Amino acid sequence: MSHPEEKKSEEAPRLGPFFYIGGANGVEMLNLYCRNKGWQRIHDNRREDYILKWCETKFRDTYYNFREGTEEVEGEQLLYQIPNNKILTTKIGLLMNLREYERVMRKISKNCKVLRMDEFFPETFRLDTKDERDIFFDIYREPQIWICKPTGSNQGRGIFLLKNQCEIKELQAKLQNLEDDPIYKKLPYKIPQARIVQRYIDRPLLLEGKKFDVRSYLLIACTVPYMLFFGHGYARLTCLNYNPRSDDLTAHLTNQYVQKKSPMYSTLKEETVWQMDRFNNYVNERFRLTKGLPKDWVFNGFTKRMKEIMLQCFLAVKSKLDCKLGYFDLIGCDFLIDEDFKVWLLEMNANPALHTNCSALKNIVPTVVNETLDLAIEIFTKCQKGQPLLPLDSLCHFVLLYNGAASDLPLPRIQISIVPSLMGSSPVKAVLRSSQVCASGNQYVIKPVPASEKHLPGAAAAAAAGKADSGDDKAKASAGAVSKDRSYSTWFQQTFGPKLSSAAGSEPGLPLTSSQMVSLHLQSNIPPNLPGFQELAKPFRQLVTLGKSPPGDGKAAASDATRSSGETPPEDKKVSHRGS
Repeated sequence: MSHPEEKKSEEAPRLGPFFYIGGANGVEMLNLYCRNKGWQRIHDNRREDYILKWCETKFRDTYYNFREGTEEVEGEQLLYQIPNNKILTTKIGLLMNLREYERVMRKISKNCKVLRMDEFFPETFRLDTKDERDIFFDIYREPQIWICKPTGSNQGRGIFLLKNQCEIKELQAKLQNLEDDPIYKKLPYKIPQARIVQRYIDRPLLLEGKKFDVRSYLLIACTVPYMLFFGHGYARLTCLNYNPRSDDLTAHLTNQYVQKKSPMYSTLKEETVWQMDRFNNYVNERFRLTKGLPKDWVFNGFTKRMKEIMLQCFLAVKSKLDCKLGYFDLIGCDFLIDEDFKVWLLEMNANPALHTNCSALKNIVPTVVNETLDLAIEIFTKCQKGQPLLPLDSLCHFVLLYNGAASDLPLPRIQISIVPSLMGSSPVKAVLRSSQVCASGNQYVIKPVPASEKHLPGAAAAAAAGKADSGDDKAKASAGAVSKDRSYSTWFQQTFGPKLSSAAGSEPGLPLTSSQMVSLHLQSNIPPNLPGFQELAKPFRQLVTLGKSPPGDGKAAASDATRSSGETPPEDKKVSHRGS
């Protein structure tokens, strides 16, 4: 909401720096923070001379003329919300990426350190795919309780419970009618948004007889390199005592938007939000002895588990998020504790609520907002100046969860030879940097780009200078010698091949398959600042995947490009399937 004084100052000539805020979520706190820095607010979403843009809803104009920088000049602007964060913050996006991550990691090694989904994520089925829908309807048995949610909604909108066979059949008929409706077949964009059904945790831990969950924060303060932080939030309680068979949603959903609908909210408002200190003291007093919990379990065991779950969710999408210097994001993560003190992730939310309608929130939310901006600005400034990111002067409430800059491995620049599917077309070559990768063609051959002192530090730069003219002949080494080929594929084989062989118990020396290379790249011990691969999933998937060779001259082109790269591609049948 704009004020008269703001409109007046908008008309006067100003020098900046400028900031833009879209929407009403936390606008007072954001406005105060920026004005205290001497920045001036603008109200035109299409202006390109801002230093910070914070929008709660993503539209095309939100990213209009974002200055991501050039090779000589790093990023120039800060922009809230990663454009494709929906792969993490929608129900289906999170579900499919967690499934994929677990499947691929298990394929690499049965002993890999990855949480099983059924250990932290309730059993879930998609209702927009027939196979999963049919499985759910077949396995449902009374008196089970399931909860049905739209994939992209928040604030409890569109949520309902399924508690008996009659409600299941009603839902089944409704979905079938939507599928058969000729209007939706002609106009598919009018189909209501997809839904999921999730097994309801019907025996939750209760606080004074009321259901609760915990809102924590995942801060992605920078995407180039990735810098992630964990932040404590608060416990959210219902107004009514918990009854699993109740038809009143205010007894099941804890968020403030739903609780405001309860007639008891005005009286119990201050009791619907607990600070973490109060929650910890309550658990110490009521459950420490009876459940055999260690002292301060909330700040130790529970916090550790939340961090582990958040990190796995991030690793599942790390290679798919859009990454540019200046992008940052604050994600609200909702956790539930059952009566056995098992921690469950319910969902992750983009643009979490920043309202301060009770005393507990007034103590928590401004701290979260201010430190979010402090960290994003400090890291952004250090990246611009080429300074070490750690230590961080503004780090206080948050805790470092993932440091993408902590990599000392020498990483090669690479060149991609793209063999188009059109017959007779010559290969197209492009240097991979940032997110600029050609998505056309069906075969990709990776070649090294001569390194320079600008891209390789210290001794690696000197060595590269001496070998710049060696060409592709270096790749033709004998089988027993260490390969001189600096392609991404060869570097990957030499660096991680022996580790994978020993972990999987397979014969050493066997080359990694495409899917193994993709999977290894998703692991936390793979440096996240590989040039462009981890930021965009589609290009990376295509780079390590060899589809069917094109007929005719296309085969010859593919063969020539493969020979020029100095490496042998895997068989045509070794295709990595990473699509969600």
